[in-house]
Amino acid sequence: MAYIGLISTLTCACWCDVPAEVICEGRYPAHLQGIAGNGVDTLYWSFTTTLVKTDLEGRIVAKVEVPYHHGDLCLVEDRLYVAWSTRFNQPGGDDAHVYIYDAGDLSRLEIVALPEVPFGAGGMDYHDGHFFVIGGLPKGYEENYVYEYTADFEYVTTHVIPSGYTTLGIQTACCHDGAWWFGCYTVEGKKGLLKTDLEFELLGIYDVSPSIGLVGWGPGRFLMAAHFGEQYQAKAVPMVPDAERGLVRHVAD
Repeated sequence: MAYIGLISTLTCACWCDVPAEVICEGRYPAHLQGIAGNGVDTLYWSFTTTLVKTDLEGRIVAKVEVPYHHGDLCLVEDRLYVAWSTRFNQPGGDDAHVYIYDAGDLSRLEIVALPEVPFGAGGMDYHDGHFFVIGGLPKGYEENYVYEYTADFEYVTTHVIPSGYTTLGIQTACCHDGAWWFGCYTVEGKKGLLKTDLEFELLGIYDVSPSIGLVGWGPGRFLMAAHFGEQYQAKAVPMVPDAERGLVRHVAD
């Protein structure tokens, strides 16, 4: 998940400005599907049926109820883009869409259909002027798919990742530090991080699972979402790249 715009003119927060954990205020009726943010002072949380905007203390700035099943999301300029599907991971449907919201008050602006995404839209990110959408994967498939669109959601092409089967496909997408980071529930018996280059050539499979949210937060920095406590509470924790393990928890100096 990315933020394009403000981050180019403001200095990214250093780790000393980011809490050890950003705990999203409240509990929600369904699990977290993704996080996004501006790399400075704001996070967005997609809880399947609730869209939440917080500051870095986790305090709610805006919150709206949304149709089931809102998925992973990305922030571009002053708009929030959320992948949506009601028949996720099921073939034969035409319910893949993107819901577009005002990033300020979370008012809904537009809904765009994605008929090229066959198994439900589960997540998305933005890179180099294009959107990239990921989704479900029924059993029997041994590769994952990334659907590329222009900024106006004109279909461009489908990229193939030779990942082997991943449980329910890919859940989250994050383009950061010159690579793609895809969160899955499980891959080859591991928790499920796929890392590719910008051409979707597979670079590694790791036993860490950013399957409910990952966002870049400056060079070499990420925030990764996790559940805790009563269902469903969520937090974001600082992570850094690691050659052996993909991503590891950042430990303050």
